[in-house]
Formats: sequence, structure tokens, C-alpha cells
Amino acid sequence: MSARNQSLSPIDRASHLRTDAVGLDLLWQSAHILPIIQSHIGVQDGVLRYLTAENVEFLSASFESGERYFLGLARDGGQPYFAWRTSWIDEPTDEAIKFEGFRTLREIGGDLSELDLALAMHAVGLSNWHASHPRCAKCGAETVSDLGGSVRACTADSSQHHPRTDPAVIVLVKDSTDRILLGHQPIWPEKRFSTFAGFVEPGESFEECVSREVFEEAGVYCNDIKYLGSQAWPFPASIMIAFEAVTDYPETAKPDGVEITEVIWLSREELKNSVASGEILLPPTISVARKMITGWYTAKSGYMAADLIGGESWRP
Repeated sequence: MSARNQSLSPIDRASHLRTDAVGLDLLWQSAHILPIIQSHIGVQDGVLRYLTAENVEFLSASFESGERYFLGLARDGGQPYFAWRTSWIDEPTDEAIKFEGFRTLREIGGDLSELDLALAMHAVGLSNWHASHPRCAKCGAETVSDLGGSVRACTADSSQHHPRTDPAVIVLVKDSTDRILLGHQPIWPEKRFSTFAGFVEPGESFEECVSREVFEEAGVYCNDIKYLGSQAWPFPASIMIAFEAVTDYPETAKPDGVEITEVIWLSREELKNSVASGEILLPPTISVARKMITGWYTAKSGYMAADLIGGESWRP
């Protein structure tokens, strides 16, 4: 169900190496380096485009310098990977480093390999955090990247600031007949339906958040709440904790009119037919929401994931 089927990431983050500045400098020289500009990652022919240290040196001297972040080592072979966040926006003319441009993770994430997706999720999330924390939360002084990009250090009081991830629950609601409830947000394209989600509030458990969010958005109370999995979601800095839940009163479902403007109950046949006809657009294949829907759909014999290929959409 999760975005990556294996619980063990193909990347060893090797946190023990982050304090070794000399060692990181050596790894940088042989690293595959992913360039990032404002959450856009370098791509070529639909796959990630990695630079070399020599490429980055040329660009830094001729165009724009940036910050480098250690992403880890490939478990298969130990290849080091870094991200390089910069504001450089023009394509270089040197043929050795020329590539087509940049794309967002939303645009290409569904087509990436397990390795590249793991790296891109880490790189984009880390880059977003660094970009939004240029100042010390204690004294307001400038901060700089440190420990391989795993922290920002205050230049005035030397305090360390660590990346934060915002937990959000996402819920597949079912009824006693095994139909699912999907909702439409007004900020989404027309006909786009998905599961229900919301951020965990202070002092709230995941299960409490599930009950609150579903009732607030869809007007139904849930029971039999079960954990399904999780997915890093760096848009800009979340992790989605996925659950399924059952409501005993499906007839009470109604949108709140603000976050959710329409709700719909669907059997497997109804979902299949609605996707085929274009009446419903599903969330993209990269998302945990799509995997939750697909997991439910294929749990019954005779229903295949290929039935749902066709309509999908991100928010604008």
C-alpha cells in the first residue's frame, strides 16, 4: 500500500558520517548530485539527472553557488548521493553538463525507480526545510547548513535547528457493504475525488485525529480504525500516516461545504465504471491516497489495478 513496497529504504542515510566534514568532502568527489531549484529537481528524458562534483564546481564558479546536503549511500554498492540546492535557473551551454531542465516531484514521481524516489523525497523535503529556515528561531540571527545538511546552525549563539516533519493522517472510509467514501475539495480540478486527510493537532493521537478529521469533513463517525502504512510527503514537509476506518451510518455522510464540497459512496463496479467514463479523476499513482484506493479495489478477486488506469490529477 505504501509508496515504496519495502520497509527498508534503498538508501542508507549513514547519519554517523554527518559529523565527518573531511569524509563528506571525499564522498562529494565521487557523488551523484541531484540539483534542486525551488522544489524543482533536475531531470533528463523523464528521469533524474545527476551532476558530478566537477559539474557543480563549474556552475558555482560561472553561475550561482548553493548548499550541498548529504543524502546517504546506496545499499547496493555504496554509491554516495548528495542534493545541491541553488538558485541557478539557466541551462548551461557546456555539453558535459547540459540537461533539459527541472520538474517537480509531483510531475515525475510516479515514473521514478524506488531508488530515485527515495532520494527525491529526501532531497526535496530537506531542501524545502532549509529554504524556509534561514534565521534562528531563538535570536533571529542567520543560520547556515551544517552536519551534511542535517541541521542549521545559528551564527550568533551556535544553537542547532533540526528539520521538522508535520504528521498528517489520511483515511480510507468504508461502510459495512465494503463501499468506500471519497470527497472532493474545491481547490482540486473538477471531478477529482480522494480520501480524507488532515494534520495531527497538539496533544492528539493518530486515532483521535482520524475520527475528528473524518467527522469534520464528511459528517460520519468512524470505528474499527486500522493502520495501513505511511509515506513521506515533502509538499512541503509532511508525512502521511494512512488508516482505514468503518462507519456504521453511511447515510449521514455529507460534505462540510468548506474543505470538502462533495462526497460520494462507491462500490468497486461503480468506481471502475466512473474512472473508465471520466466521471471521476483519482489521485496520482505516486500518492498514498491512490495506493489506499487501489489496495481496497484489488482486495476482491477479479478486480485489477489496471482497471483504474486512466483519469488522475493533481491539484492545479
